[in-house]
Amino acid sequence: MAATRKPGRAPRPLTELPDVYAFLDEIRLRPGMWVPRGSLSHLESVLLGYRVALAVHDIDEPFDFWNSGGTTPFADWLWTRPGMPDQSSLSWATEIERAAERTGRPAMEMFFELLDEFRATGATGTG
Repeated sequence: MAATRKPGRAPRPLTELPDVYAFLDEIRLRPGMWVPRGSLSHLESVLLGYRVALAVHDIDEPFDFWNSGGTTPFADWLWTRPGMPDQSSLSWATEIERAAERTGRPAMEMFFELLDEFRATGATGTG
């Protein structure tokens, strides 16, 4: 999974991470530590925990992976990508895992490539 890493940077303490994207950068750096077997379903659960912690601690942070009214900003964007369904009742994690399996690529690698594209569009709530 070397393609998903940002080389040359040491991990940062969690207390130094300003938002979910910084947290995802830490996961990209050491995916095996955060996500068992590279499962995007597990990553989705980690992100759900992140969102719950925001709510519990009354922290107002835009969050592109939270289901708000049936969709998420990331999933809405994902459905426009080639090789993805126009819409899906399945999660973004499941659909990326399916696409990765069809192409023979690691799902985690595909997720981070898609995440980078999503962030480059400026469609994110957190930059």
